[in-house]
Amino acid sequence: MATREWNPLDFDIGEEEDEEGTASQSSISPPLPYFDRDRHVAFLEMMYNLMPHHYQSQEINRLTLAFFTISGLHLLRALDRVDKDRVADWVLSFQAHPRSRAQLKNGQFYGFHGSRTSQFPPDGNGVSARNAGHLASTYCALAILKTVGFNLLTIDKESILISLRNLQQPDGSFMPVDVGAETDLRFVYCAAAICFMLEDWSGMDREKAKEYILKCQSYDGGFGLMPGLESHGGGTYCAVASLRLMGYIEDDLLSKTVTSSVINVPLLLDWCMQRQAIDGGFQGRANKPSDTCYAFWIGAVLRILGGYKFIDKIALHRFLLTCQSEFGGFSKYPGDLPDIYHAYYGYTAFSLLEEPGLNPLCAELGMTDLTAIGII
Repeated sequence: MATREWNPLDFDIGEEEDEEGTASQSSISPPLPYFDRDRHVAFLEMMYNLMPHHYQSQEINRLTLAFFTISGLHLLRALDRVDKDRVADWVLSFQAHPRSRAQLKNGQFYGFHGSRTSQFPPDGNGVSARNAGHLASTYCALAILKTVGFNLLTIDKESILISLRNLQQPDGSFMPVDVGAETDLRFVYCAAAICFMLEDWSGMDREKAKEYILKCQSYDGGFGLMPGLESHGGGTYCAVASLRLMGYIEDDLLSKTVTSSVINVPLLLDWCMQRQAIDGGFQGRANKPSDTCYAFWIGAVLRILGGYKFIDKIALHRFLLTCQSEFGGFSKYPGDLPDIYHAYYGYTAFSLLEEPGLNPLCAELGMTDLTAIGII
């Protein structure tokens, strides 16, 4: 079912931890002392041409894996390795289309499927019982299309936006699909990013979404995925980036003379700064080991707030290099094998660090600035 699709907060390939929660260090090669762009391009080219068999269980998330690969190549200034027209046609083939305008009110979401396995064939009468897209897959689909320079104004955005409202709940949160799914900040973010990329906010009630987000800020300043839950790096990113995309907070808040904000900025800044660990990396929650991806999730929040200048960039750079694989890509922890998820967020982290040879990052959309403003 599509309800198993993308969870950016728990995706791992081959992760093993010891009893104390730290990564296995059984076969660590000496880390490269520099960011090896060519090796990373080769890693993503491999993913683009033939996905390794370890990813078979992630087939339902094929669009998400494609986003990490294609947007990663763009970050590395290697988008010329991609057949843009072919990619656009392939992505467009995943959009769910209603048979009539009346079906837009049937509760289903006519966004994009995550893969062929969630595109159920029609019955003998040509009717498909399940023809619903997924919020996260739709975010990835639109992001890929923007990355390859496709004009989003030419797609059937009306079906996406009208049916998107079917997924918003009375408390302002969103479900990723119309039945049997959880509601939390991940999908509020996906909805906000979709509306932002389509330049049309008719797909959601922004005020309700804002109120839900504000209920998720915890006593310590971070945001839990749902109201009352522990503060988490991914949830905090989804909250802050959503508020920025919806226009409720300004960029670089800390440099402004604004005396008040819809969120508690000083407490949030303090929580984020405390996530940089003694090894230089960032942890997603208190008392957890540093993890490559949180260099983006927390780093992007700090970039949006204007607090990125306060981190120890040298220490972070050093930690990330210990997670860089000799095969290209990045691992979750030092010494582990690389995976496409941590590879992508390793590249975004190095972009935030202004690594030479990388395109700059749009922190609130998680893609290059060039993609965000439509210059490809």
